Amino acid sequence: MTRNIPSIDLRHYRTGGEPERRREMVRTLGDGLVEFGFLNVDGHGIESDLVREVYALWRRFFELPEEVKARYAGVEGGARGFTPFGIEHAKGRTQADLKEFYHVGQEPPAGHRLREVYPANVWPAEVPGIEEASMELFRRLEETARVILRGLAVYFELPEETFASMTENGQSLLRIIHYPPVPDHVEPGAVRAAEHEDINLITLLPESTESGLELLTREGEWLPITSGPGEIVVDAGDMLSRATNQVVPATTHRVVNPEGAAARRERYSMPFFVHPYPEVDLTVMERFVSADRPPRFPPITAGEFLEERLREIGLKK
Repeated sequence: MTRNIPSIDLRHYRTGGEPERRREMVRTLGDGLVEFGFLNVDGHGIESDLVREVYALWRRFFELPEEVKARYAGVEGGARGFTPFGIEHAKGRTQADLKEFYHVGQEPPAGHRLREVYPANVWPAEVPGIEEASMELFRRLEETARVILRGLAVYFELPEETFASMTENGQSLLRIIHYPPVPDHVEPGAVRAAEHEDINLITLLPESTESGLELLTREGEWLPITSGPGEIVVDAGDMLSRATNQVVPATTHRVVNPEGAAARRERYSMPFFVHPYPEVDLTVMERFVSADRPPRFPPITAGEFLEERLREIGLKK
């Protein structure tokens, strides 16, 4: 039998279903993240039509001439707008990934203190409707993430809002990634996305247009991720791993170059990086400290940790 990450049906938590099915979902959610740092999520309520619409709109952007796309680059640290090829690389590597991408970020309500902290979104004027559809997906993914984080807190017998409250107007990002067809001649070791761990609390990955995502198991083996139609892949990031003293791992993963005919196909994916707001304290929580498991990380805020990691992956100097 082919090994795969666990799957949950979020309806059992979102809609307050039967208590036993809800408890079972919470167990699978927590066990899956503790064992793999990854799981598949169905029953999230985000329509596939919305995901396909957002992909179609951004495909129109990435098909624009390079000089047009370049007008939307240059926001410090790639925090918003377009990041061209040859910029981002995995932590510990100097070779850039074979991708370009666009960032859509949090928009706090008017008058909110973080309105002046986060950069404003940059929208390509050449693609009508892209702002409305993208922000609709952003909000839907944001609420889905909160439901998952509530379930995870219950799994660890913590107050339900422990993790979800960190994300209120957090620095979350929707990244729309374009991986072009793999060139006939690439530098040795150049891949679509080299092995890395995500920076944030959790990442939500709506169904991509092509396969290629793999995770590194505890046994040191690369496991291809298989998902059903419309399922969202969820993975845990470094911030959640720090707060839980590595009880929940930030699992290493990558996107491999396809072979054969598949190498001539482009790939799109849309990871939604769920971040806390900058002042959130990522000090290891008491719940995850014991005599045989002392704190493994020094105190740091989410904002400080993000700045540190952006420098390590080449998005900030």
